Amino acid sequence: MRLKNFLVAFPAILVGWLLVLPTLQAAQPLEIYWIDTEGGAATLIVTPEKESVLVDTGNPGFRDPNRIVQIATREAGLKRIDHLIVTHFHKDHFGGASTLATLIPIGHVYDNGIFEGMPDRPDRSYFEFACDKRSVIQPGESIALKPSSNGLPMQLICLAARREYIKPQEISAKENRGVLSVHTPKDRDGSDNANSVVLLLSYGDFKFFDGGDLTWNQEFELVHPYNLVGPVDVYQVTHHGLDSSNNPAVLQSLKPKVAIMNNGHAKGCLPDVFANLKETASIEAIYQVHKNLRPDGAVNNVSDEYIANYDAADQCQGHHIKLSVASDSKEYRVEIPSNHHSKSYTTKSLYTNATQ
Repeated sequence: MRLKNFLVAFPAILVGWLLVLPTLQAAQPLEIYWIDTEGGAATLIVTPEKESVLVDTGNPGFRDPNRIVQIATREAGLKRIDHLIVTHFHKDHFGGASTLATLIPIGHVYDNGIFEGMPDRPDRSYFEFACDKRSVIQPGESIALKPSSNGLPMQLICLAARREYIKPQEISAKENRGVLSVHTPKDRDGSDNANSVVLLLSYGDFKFFDGGDLTWNQEFELVHPYNLVGPVDVYQVTHHGLDSSNNPAVLQSLKPKVAIMNNGHAKGCLPDVFANLKETASIEAIYQVHKNLRPDGAVNNVSDEYIANYDAADQCQGHHIKLSVASDSKEYRVEIPSNHHSKSYTTKSLYTNATQ
Protein backbone atom coordinates (compact mmCIF):
# COMPACT_ATOMS: atom_id res chain seq x y z
CA MET A 1 0.00 0.00 0.00
CA ARG A 2 2.84 2.33 0.90
CA LEU A 3 4.66 1.45 -2.33
CA LYS A 4 1.52 2.20 -4.32
CA ASN A 5 1.17 5.61 -2.65
CA PHE A 6 4.81 6.37 -3.36
CA LEU A 7 4.48 5.45 -7.02
CA VAL A 8 1.46 7.74 -7.30
CA ALA A 9 3.30 10.63 -5.62
CA PHE A 10 6.65 10.09 -7.36
CA PRO A 11 5.89 12.12 -10.54
CA ALA A 12 4.97 15.16 -8.44
CA ILE A 13 8.13 14.76 -6.33
CA LEU A 14 10.26 14.46 -9.46
CA VAL A 15 8.74 17.60 -11.00
CA GLY A 16 9.40 19.47 -7.76
CA TRP A 17 13.07 18.48 -7.75
CA LEU A 18 13.45 19.41 -11.40
CA LEU A 19 12.09 22.88 -10.61
CA VAL A 20 14.40 23.32 -7.62
CA LEU A 21 17.55 21.90 -9.22
CA PRO A 22 18.28 24.84 -11.59
CA THR A 23 18.03 27.23 -8.64
CA LEU A 24 20.48 25.14 -6.63
CA GLN A 25 22.88 24.96 -9.55
CA ALA A 26 22.66 28.71 -10.13
CA ALA A 27 23.48 29.62 -6.51
CA GLN A 28 27.08 30.53 -7.27
CA PRO A 29 29.02 33.11 -5.25
CA LEU A 30 30.33 36.45 -6.43
CA GLU A 31 34.13 36.20 -6.32
CA ILE A 32 36.86 38.84 -6.16
CA TYR A 33 40.57 38.03 -6.48
CA TRP A 34 43.43 40.35 -5.60
CA ILE A 35 46.26 39.13 -7.81
CA ASP A 36 49.81 39.88 -6.69
CA THR A 37 51.49 42.23 -9.16
CA GLU A 38 54.27 43.27 -6.76
CA GLY A 39 52.83 46.65 -5.83
CA GLY A 40 50.81 47.12 -9.01
CA ALA A 41 47.11 46.38 -9.40
CA ALA A 42 45.01 43.57 -10.86
CA THR A 43 41.62 42.88 -9.28
CA LEU A 44 39.50 40.16 -10.88
CA ILE A 45 35.74 40.09 -10.33
CA VAL A 46 33.77 36.97 -11.31
CA THR A 47 29.99 37.25 -11.13
CA PRO A 48 27.64 34.39 -10.17
CA GLU A 49 26.98 34.00 -13.90
CA LYS A 50 30.75 33.50 -14.50
CA GLU A 51 31.08 36.86 -16.23
CA SER A 52 34.48 38.40 -15.60
CA VAL A 53 35.69 41.94 -14.96
CA LEU A 54 39.42 42.63 -14.60
CA VAL A 55 40.34 45.98 -13.10
CA ASP A 56 43.93 46.83 -14.15
CA THR A 57 46.60 44.49 -15.49
CA GLY A 58 49.76 44.99 -13.44
CA ASN A 59 53.20 45.78 -14.82
CA PRO A 60 54.75 45.27 -18.29
CA GLY A 61 56.37 41.93 -19.06
CA PHE A 62 55.08 38.38 -18.62
CA ARG A 63 55.17 37.92 -14.84
CA ASP A 64 51.96 39.80 -14.01
CA PRO A 65 49.91 38.72 -17.07
CA ASN A 66 50.91 35.10 -16.38
CA ARG A 67 49.71 35.44 -12.78
CA ILE A 68 46.43 36.95 -13.96
CA VAL A 69 45.85 34.13 -16.47
CA GLN A 70 46.68 31.48 -13.87
CA ILE A 71 44.09 32.85 -11.45
CA ALA A 72 41.53 33.46 -14.20
CA THR A 73 41.77 30.00 -15.75
CA ARG A 74 42.81 27.66 -12.93
CA GLU A 75 41.14 29.28 -9.95
CA ALA A 76 38.10 30.97 -11.51
CA GLY A 77 37.57 28.60 -14.44
CA LEU A 78 37.45 31.37 -17.05
CA LYS A 79 38.22 31.17 -20.75
CA ARG A 80 38.24 34.91 -21.39
CA ILE A 81 38.17 38.31 -19.74
CA ASP A 82 34.76 39.73 -20.61
CA HIS A 83 35.44 43.28 -19.41
CA LEU A 84 38.75 45.02 -18.77
CA ILE A 85 38.77 48.35 -16.93
CA VAL A 86 42.03 50.31 -16.80
CA THR A 87 41.78 52.89 -14.03
CA HIS A 88 44.58 55.16 -15.27
CA PHE A 89 47.68 55.28 -17.42
CA HIS A 90 50.50 54.31 -15.08
CA LYS A 91 52.47 51.22 -16.02
CA ASP A 92 51.72 49.31 -12.83
CA HIS A 93 48.03 49.46 -13.84
CA PHE A 94 47.96 49.26 -17.66
CA GLY A 95 51.41 47.84 -18.39
CA GLY A 96 50.43 44.17 -18.59
CA ALA A 97 47.47 44.68 -20.94
CA SER A 98 49.13 44.18 -24.32
CA THR A 99 50.85 40.98 -23.19
CA LEU A 100 47.72 39.72 -21.43
CA ALA A 101 45.81 40.03 -24.71
CA THR A 102 48.18 37.47 -26.27
CA LEU A 103 47.47 34.98 -23.49
CA ILE A 104 43.69 35.15 -23.08
CA PRO A 105 40.87 36.72 -25.16
CA ILE A 106 39.69 40.13 -23.95
CA GLY A 107 36.21 41.46 -24.61
CA HIS A 108 35.23 45.07 -23.87
CA VAL A 109 37.96 47.49 -22.73
CA TYR A 110 37.05 50.61 -20.74
CA ASP A 111 39.53 53.38 -19.95
CA ASN A 112 39.95 57.16 -19.94
CA GLY A 113 40.87 57.30 -23.62
CA ILE A 114 42.86 60.23 -24.99
CA PHE A 115 41.76 63.47 -23.36
CA GLU A 116 42.90 67.06 -23.21
CA GLY A 117 45.70 67.70 -20.76
CA MET A 118 46.42 64.02 -20.09
CA PRO A 119 49.74 63.94 -18.18
CA ASP A 120 50.73 60.34 -19.00
CA ARG A 121 50.09 58.39 -22.18
CA PRO A 122 50.59 54.70 -23.03
CA ASP A 123 52.50 53.64 -26.12
CA ARG A 124 50.92 52.25 -29.28
CA SER A 125 50.97 48.65 -28.06
CA TYR A 126 48.36 49.49 -25.42
CA PHE A 127 45.97 51.17 -27.83
CA GLU A 128 46.38 48.43 -30.45
CA PHE A 129 46.18 45.17 -28.48
CA ALA A 130 43.46 42.76 -29.57
CA CYS A 131 40.02 43.07 -27.96
CA ASP A 132 36.39 43.02 -29.05
CA LYS A 133 35.58 46.64 -28.31
CA ARG A 134 36.96 49.82 -26.68
CA SER A 135 35.04 52.55 -24.87
CA VAL A 136 35.89 55.71 -22.98
CA ILE A 137 34.25 55.27 -19.60
CA GLN A 138 32.01 58.03 -18.25
CA PRO A 139 30.99 58.97 -14.69
CA GLY A 140 27.56 57.52 -14.04
CA GLU A 141 28.03 54.71 -16.57
CA SER A 142 27.25 51.15 -15.50
CA ILE A 143 29.11 48.20 -16.98
CA ALA A 144 26.50 45.99 -18.64
CA LEU A 145 26.64 42.79 -16.57
CA LYS A 146 24.33 39.80 -16.93
CA PRO A 147 21.59 39.77 -14.26
CA SER A 148 22.06 37.21 -11.54
CA SER A 149 19.80 34.18 -11.91
CA ASN A 150 18.89 34.37 -8.21
CA GLY A 151 17.27 37.76 -8.74
CA LEU A 152 19.67 39.86 -6.66
CA PRO A 153 20.57 43.21 -8.26
CA MET A 154 24.09 43.42 -9.65
CA GLN A 155 25.71 46.72 -10.64
CA LEU A 156 29.22 47.96 -11.41
CA ILE A 157 29.09 51.74 -11.74
CA CYS A 158 31.72 54.35 -12.54
CA LEU A 159 31.59 57.10 -9.91
CA ALA A 160 34.44 59.21 -11.27
CA ALA A 161 36.86 59.46 -14.20
CA ARG A 162 39.23 62.18 -15.43
CA ARG A 163 38.38 64.32 -12.33
CA GLU A 164 34.70 64.32 -13.21
CA TYR A 165 32.08 62.82 -10.90
CA ILE A 166 28.67 61.24 -11.03
CA LYS A 167 25.91 63.74 -10.33
CA PRO A 168 24.47 63.43 -6.79
CA GLN A 169 20.90 63.35 -8.08
CA GLU A 170 21.65 60.29 -10.23
CA ILE A 171 22.13 58.18 -7.10
CA SER A 172 20.16 60.18 -4.54
CA ALA A 173 23.37 60.98 -2.67
CA LYS A 174 22.99 62.66 0.68
CA GLU A 175 24.82 65.71 1.97
CA ASN A 176 27.97 64.96 3.96
CA ARG A 177 29.25 68.38 4.99
CA GLY A 178 30.27 67.35 8.50
CA VAL A 179 33.25 65.42 7.13
CA LEU A 180 34.95 68.72 6.24
CA SER A 181 36.43 68.84 9.73
CA VAL A 182 38.70 65.83 9.09
CA HIS A 183 40.01 66.99 5.71
CA THR A 184 43.29 68.86 5.30
CA PRO A 185 44.10 69.66 1.65
CA LYS A 186 47.41 68.49 0.20
CA ASP A 187 49.47 69.74 -2.73
CA ARG A 188 47.85 69.11 -6.10
CA ASP A 189 48.80 65.83 -7.77
CA GLY A 190 49.54 66.56 -11.42
CA SER A 191 50.03 62.91 -12.40
CA ASP A 192 47.45 60.59 -13.95
CA ASN A 193 46.62 59.18 -10.51
CA ALA A 194 44.17 62.05 -10.03
CA ASN A 195 42.31 60.96 -13.20
CA SER A 196 41.67 57.44 -11.85
CA VAL A 197 38.45 55.64 -12.68
CA VAL A 198 36.51 55.01 -9.46
CA LEU A 199 34.24 51.97 -9.27
CA LEU A 200 31.49 50.75 -6.97
CA LEU A 201 30.33 47.13 -7.22
CA SER A 202 26.98 46.21 -5.69
CA TYR A 203 25.52 42.72 -5.37
CA GLY A 204 22.40 42.58 -3.24
CA ASP A 205 23.45 43.92 0.15
CA PHE A 206 27.20 43.65 -0.59
CA LYS A 207 29.23 46.64 -1.77
CA PHE A 208 32.89 46.91 -2.86
CA PHE A 209 34.85 50.11 -3.58
CA ASP A 210 37.87 50.39 -5.90
CA GLY A 211 39.30 53.89 -6.31
CA GLY A 212 42.38 53.01 -8.36
CA ASP A 213 45.10 55.49 -7.37
CA LEU A 214 42.79 58.46 -6.87
CA THR A 215 44.63 61.11 -4.88
CA TRP A 216 43.84 62.97 -1.66
CA ASN A 217 42.07 66.12 -2.87
CA GLN A 218 40.13 64.26 -5.57
CA GLU A 219 39.07 61.64 -3.03
CA PHE A 220 37.54 64.37 -0.90
CA GLU A 221 35.26 65.36 -3.77
CA LEU A 222 33.81 61.84 -3.67
CA VAL A 223 32.43 62.42 -0.20
CA HIS A 224 31.94 66.21 0.11
CA PRO A 225 29.61 68.03 -0.08
CA TYR A 226 27.74 64.84 -1.07
CA ASN A 227 28.71 61.27 -0.27
CA LEU A 228 28.76 59.79 -3.77
CA VAL A 229 29.77 56.34 -2.53
CA GLY A 230 27.79 55.60 0.62
CA PRO A 231 28.70 52.83 3.08
CA VAL A 232 30.61 49.82 1.73
CA ASP A 233 31.59 46.41 3.00
CA VAL A 234 35.01 46.12 1.41
CA TYR A 235 37.46 48.93 0.67
CA GLN A 236 40.36 48.29 -1.69
CA VAL A 237 42.98 50.48 -0.06
CA THR A 238 43.55 53.23 -2.58
CA HIS A 239 46.94 53.73 -4.27
CA HIS A 240 48.52 50.65 -2.66
CA GLY A 241 48.42 52.32 0.76
CA LEU A 242 50.39 55.45 -0.15
CA ASP A 243 49.74 58.58 1.89
CA SER A 244 49.03 60.78 -1.12
CA SER A 245 45.70 58.93 -1.04
CA ASN A 246 43.43 57.35 1.60
CA ASN A 247 41.97 60.56 2.93
CA PRO A 248 40.46 59.86 6.39
CA ALA A 249 37.38 61.77 5.25
CA VAL A 250 36.79 58.92 2.77
CA LEU A 251 37.30 56.21 5.37
CA GLN A 252 34.87 57.86 7.76
CA SER A 253 32.29 58.32 5.00
CA LEU A 254 32.51 54.82 3.48
CA LYS A 255 32.67 53.03 6.86
CA PRO A 256 34.14 49.80 5.44
CA LYS A 257 34.21 46.60 7.45
CA VAL A 258 37.16 45.04 5.59
CA ALA A 259 40.13 46.76 3.93
CA ILE A 260 42.36 44.95 1.41
CA MET A 261 45.66 46.53 0.41
CA ASN A 262 47.43 45.63 -2.86
CA ASN A 263 50.82 46.84 -1.64
CA GLY A 264 54.33 45.62 -2.44
CA HIS A 265 57.05 44.53 -0.04
CA ALA A 266 58.53 48.04 -0.09
CA LYS A 267 55.68 50.00 -1.68
CA GLY A 268 52.61 51.32 0.08
CA CYS A 269 51.37 50.45 3.56
CA LEU A 270 52.82 53.76 4.77
CA PRO A 271 52.65 54.63 8.47
CA ASP A 272 49.98 57.33 8.23
CA VAL A 273 47.71 55.18 6.07
CA PHE A 274 48.18 52.14 8.28
CA ALA A 275 47.37 54.24 11.36
CA ASN A 276 44.25 55.73 9.72
CA LEU A 277 43.00 52.27 8.77
CA LYS A 278 43.59 50.95 12.29
CA GLU A 279 41.80 53.95 13.78
CA THR A 280 38.73 53.66 11.54
CA ALA A 281 36.08 52.34 13.93
CA SER A 282 34.12 50.41 11.30
CA ILE A 283 37.08 48.31 10.09
CA GLU A 284 37.18 44.81 11.56
CA ALA A 285 40.04 43.43 9.47
CA ILE A 286 42.87 44.68 7.25
CA TYR A 287 44.48 42.39 4.65
CA GLN A 288 47.78 42.94 2.84
CA VAL A 289 48.90 41.34 -0.41
CA HIS A 290 52.47 41.81 0.84
CA LYS A 291 54.21 42.12 4.15
CA ASN A 292 55.85 45.52 4.54
CA LEU A 293 59.59 44.72 4.65
CA ARG A 294 60.79 48.29 5.17
CA PRO A 295 62.39 49.17 8.54
CA ASP A 296 59.03 50.47 9.79
CA GLY A 297 57.46 47.07 9.16
CA ALA A 298 57.75 46.04 12.79
CA VAL A 299 54.82 48.33 13.66
CA ASN A 300 53.19 48.84 10.25
CA ASN A 301 51.97 45.35 9.42
CA VAL A 302 48.97 43.29 10.36
CA SER A 303 49.59 39.80 11.76
CA ASP A 304 50.96 37.27 9.27
CA GLU A 305 47.61 35.46 9.15
CA TYR A 306 46.18 38.41 7.17
CA ILE A 307 49.10 38.69 4.71
CA ALA A 308 49.42 36.72 1.46
CA ASN A 309 53.14 37.17 0.69
CA TYR A 310 56.10 37.57 3.06
CA ASP A 311 59.10 37.77 0.70
CA ALA A 312 60.68 40.38 -1.54
CA ALA A 313 59.81 40.34 -5.26
CA ASP A 314 62.79 38.22 -6.34
CA GLN A 315 61.65 35.37 -4.06
CA CYS A 316 57.90 36.01 -4.04
CA GLN A 317 55.52 33.21 -5.04
CA GLY A 318 52.75 35.62 -6.04
CA HIS A 319 50.01 34.40 -3.69
CA HIS A 320 46.56 35.96 -3.97
CA ILE A 321 43.66 36.96 -1.73
CA LYS A 322 40.17 35.74 -2.54
CA LEU A 323 36.76 37.01 -1.45
CA SER A 324 33.50 35.10 -1.97
CA VAL A 325 30.04 36.60 -1.45
CA ALA A 326 27.28 34.14 -0.58
CA SER A 327 24.45 33.73 -3.08
CA ASP A 328 22.06 35.65 -0.78
CA SER A 329 24.69 38.44 -0.34
CA LYS A 330 24.27 38.36 3.45
CA GLU A 331 27.77 37.06 4.14
CA TYR A 332 31.19 37.08 2.53
CA ARG A 333 34.38 35.14 3.19
CA VAL A 334 37.97 36.29 2.74
CA GLU A 335 40.58 33.61 2.13
CA ILE A 336 44.34 33.46 1.72
CA PRO A 337 44.81 30.00 0.22
CA SER A 338 48.59 30.00 0.72
CA ASN A 339 48.32 30.14 4.53
CA HIS A 340 44.85 28.58 4.91
CA HIS A 341 43.32 31.73 6.39
CA SER A 342 39.55 31.93 6.05
CA LYS A 343 37.24 34.32 7.85
CA SER A 344 33.60 35.23 7.28
CA TYR A 345 31.91 38.60 7.68
CA THR A 346 28.29 39.69 7.49
CA THR A 347 27.25 42.39 5.05
CA LYS A 348 25.91 45.61 6.48
CA SER A 349 22.56 45.23 4.67
CA LEU A 350 19.76 47.77 4.78
CA TYR A 351 21.84 50.24 2.76
CA THR A 352 18.71 52.16 1.91
CA ASN A 353 18.41 53.11 5.57
CA ALA A 354 22.10 53.84 6.11
CA THR A 355 23.28 57.39 6.56
CA GLN A 356 25.40 58.48 3.64
